[in-house]
Amino acid sequence: MTRNVLLVSLLAVLAKSACGEDRGKILALTRGTVLAPEDDRLLVGQRVVIEDHCIADVSVESGSAVPQGAAVIDIEGLTLLPGLMDLHSHLLLHPYDEADWNDQVLKEPLEFRTIRAVLAAKATLEAGFTTLRDLAIEGAGFADVALRDAIAQGMIPGPRVFASTKAIVATGCYGPDGFDPRWEIPKGAQVADGVDGVRKAVREQIAAGADWIKVYADSRRRPGTSATPTFSAEELAAIVQEPKALDARSPLMRLPTKGSAALCWRVWPQSSTIIGPPSKSSH
Repeated sequence: MTRNVLLVSLLAVLAKSACGEDRGKILALTRGTVLAPEDDRLLVGQRVVIEDHCIADVSVESGSAVPQGAAVIDIEGLTLLPGLMDLHSHLLLHPYDEADWNDQVLKEPLEFRTIRAVLAAKATLEAGFTTLRDLAIEGAGFADVALRDAIAQGMIPGPRVFASTKAIVATGCYGPDGFDPRWEIPKGAQVADGVDGVRKAVREQIAAGADWIKVYADSRRRPGTSATPTFSAEELAAIVQEPKALDARSPLMRLPTKGSAALCWRVWPQSSTIIGPPSKSSH
């Protein structure tokens, strides 16, 4: 019980620091166990000094004195881990056993989803994740940019967020779907077609604050079918060229099929990050 209480207290202090309170002060975590930077050994009796939200020093406890004016927390018996990174997350979504994806996108108000995401960001930080790449907001506007900026400005606690705003998809290749085709249903991503259309979408997302551009390079066209490429080589080339021209990060490609992956690799062998294959319910 004592270990758990101490750990919770430590996380609370670090979360408070990340939120901007006590900015500029020095925190010394003493008598802890840390991972050796050069291998997988555990080093016992270490002191970690944090200054201005950065690790300033890691040294043996019996070495130099604690910096003057530092707040000291004794973490003897606990192991400090480096900040974890979640490179595929969706702060604006919550578990599908609570509400399915269609209902979250179409029925939950943006304000409610954003408030829930604030709580999710805090929980993510307290779980040990200090960096998070949010891979598309699934119909929630540009709320991930607002979350990123609020965290960076110390308004709310959370990990460092890299936002990708809206994924780019071709017409007829993303949900919500399954509705009467007479009705135009809002989508969970930005629909764009043609070289000019995808280039415009990239420009809009970068202007809105995107750190990464996410594009679904292939998709299932109707229920029960396999995924096939949805963008031409020219369209995909434009998606990659535009961020380069604006000095932004290369697009992150979701490529469920080998054919599409081969297509993208042929166009730009070193300019995009490729992930996949996704699970059936993955977004």
